[in-house]
Amino acid sequence: MANYLVMIYENEAERAAAEDAALQRNRQRHVAFAEANSAALHGGARLTDSGSATSLRPGPDGEYSVTDGTFAETKEVLAGFYIIEAADLDEALRIARQVPAPFGGLEVRPIMPS
Repeated sequence: MANYLVMIYENEAERAAAEDAALQRNRQRHVAFAEANSAALHGGARLTDSGSATSLRPGPDGEYSVTDGTFAETKEVLAGFYIIEAADLDEALRIARQVPAPFGGLEVRPIMPS
């Protein structure tokens, strides 16, 4: 078994414009996903909006520059994640297809074993 990170990307403008009923349905879908996949889940969280992000980049002198915001300005930003355990990528993708992502998409990556 291996661990996979399922990253949830959202268009924050679309999410902000969504009606309360749509947001509530999305929350309920996440609860249902977590219940249905509890054996495979090893963590997860919703992140605050990208405006609260702080980025660090190392410079050639070893010092870090610190800037407000995400690394790249895009329409979709990392909004949350799940850590799942799966036998292989195919199983990880089967589980990830169940993750609600009505305002964007998903990315699945294996986590390096320690």
